[in-house]
Amino acid sequence: MKTGISGNCAGPFGKRSIDMTLDIYQVDAFASGLFSGNPAAVCPVEEWPKESLMQAIASENNLAETAFFAKENDAYRIRWFTPAVEVDLCGHATLASAYVLFNFLESGMDRVDFHSRSGPLTVTRESDMLQLNFPADDLTPTKLPHELRSAINLTPNEVYKGKTDYLLIFDREEGIRSIRPDFGLLARSGGRGVIVSAPGASVDFVSRFFAPQSGIDEDPVTGSAHTSLTPYWSKKLNKNRLIARQLSSRGGELICEMQDGRVLIGGKGVLYMQGKIFV
Repeated sequence: MKTGISGNCAGPFGKRSIDMTLDIYQVDAFASGLFSGNPAAVCPVEEWPKESLMQAIASENNLAETAFFAKENDAYRIRWFTPAVEVDLCGHATLASAYVLFNFLESGMDRVDFHSRSGPLTVTRESDMLQLNFPADDLTPTKLPHELRSAINLTPNEVYKGKTDYLLIFDREEGIRSIRPDFGLLARSGGRGVIVSAPGASVDFVSRFFAPQSGIDEDPVTGSAHTSLTPYWSKKLNKNRLIARQLSSRGGELICEMQDGRVLIGGKGVLYMQGKIFV
C-alpha cells in the first residue's frame, strides 16, 4: 500500500495530476461463494486521507461500505463509509478488512485487533472461517413510529430500539421475504436503519436490513445488525449458538454466538477484485 505518490495519468482525454495512489480490494463478505454475501471495498492506508476524500471514494465505489484502515501500534484503526455517510460500526467491511490483512498484508497472522468508533473489535481466523468479536447491542422495547408503520405496511409482534437501529419481530420467514418497503417513508423514520426478523424455516432466524437513512435501501448482509439480532434470538430461543440467514437477493449466512456480553459473528470472505485508486 502506497500513499503520497504524485505524477500524471494519461488517458484518451489527456493527462491529469495524481497526488496519491491507494490499494483497493473488493471482498464478498459472509459469502458462500463469489457474487454472494455483501461486497465491501477495503483501502489500507499508511496515513489518513482527508475525510472528504474518503467519503468521495466511498461514493465512487457505490458499495454498502468502504473500509479504510491504518496501522496503530500493534493494532489497526478502522473507519467505514457508506456512499453517503461515515458509520459507527460495520460488520461485513470489518470481515473484509481482516480477510485482506490475513491473505495479503499479514499472512502469518490469525488475529487482528481494530480500534474503532465503537471501541475495540477483534477478528480471528480458523481455516477459511473468520469470526468477528463485537459489542452486543442494548435493546429497549418501544412503540412503532408512524412513518415506520406506513413504510413497512405490516404490524410486527414486537418493536425494539437499539443504539442505532429499530428491530421489528414478525412471526414467519415468509412475512420477512414479502416486505416491500416505501423507502422514502423509511428514510424519515429515524435511526441508522431498520432490521426485520423472524424465526427461520431451516435456520434459527432470518432477517433483512433497510437503511435509506444511510444511503442504502437494502443491505445484502449486515454484520452489525446481528449485534442486535443475536442477543434477542439467543434469549428467545434459549440457545447460545445460532445459525442466521439474511434474505437479500444476494443472500448470506452467519454463525452467531453470545459470549460474555459480546457477540461472535462468523462467516467467509471471497476476493473479487484487487487494484489501484488514483486521486
